[in-house]
Amino acid sequence: MSLIVRPGIEIPDSDLEVAFTRSSGPGGQNVNKVASAVQLRFALERNVTLRDDVKARLRQLAGQRLTDAGELLIVARESRSQEQNRRAAEQRLLELVRRALIAPKKRHATRPTRASKQRRLDGKTRSQQTKKLRGRVRFDD
Repeated sequence: MSLIVRPGIEIPDSDLEVAFTRSSGPGGQNVNKVASAVQLRFALERNVTLRDDVKARLRQLAGQRLTDAGELLIVARESRSQEQNRRAAEQRLLELVRRALIAPKKRHATRPTRASKQRRLDGKTRSQQTKKLRGRVRFDD
C-alpha cells in the first residue's frame, strides 16, 4: 500500500521506512514497555514519483528534519497508540509534500505611481523643514 498524495501522485512503500521506539510522555507504566513512538523516514533522493522542483521545495520545507543521507525524518509520539502515531506521521509527510507541490507565484516588478512618488517627495520636504527649524535662531535685521 502506498501513500496517495493526490490523484496521480503516490509515494511507494519502498521509499518509506518505519521504526518504532519507546516514547516519553503519557502512558504510565506502559511507557517503559511499549514502543509507541514512530520514526517515519522518507527516502527523498531515491523517490522517482516526485519532480525535481517539488523535491527541491520539499528539502527547503523540511529544514532540520532532513538527514545527511537525504532522508526526511518525521517523529510522532503524541499518542499512546502505535497505530495513531503512525497515521499522524504519515499525515505530516503528506501535508509537507502537498505544500511542496504548490509552486510559488513569480513576482512581477511594478513601477511606482506618480502620486506615490509625489507623496514620498512631499514627506522628504516636510522633514527637511522640520530639521531646519531645529537649528539656531537668527534675527535678520
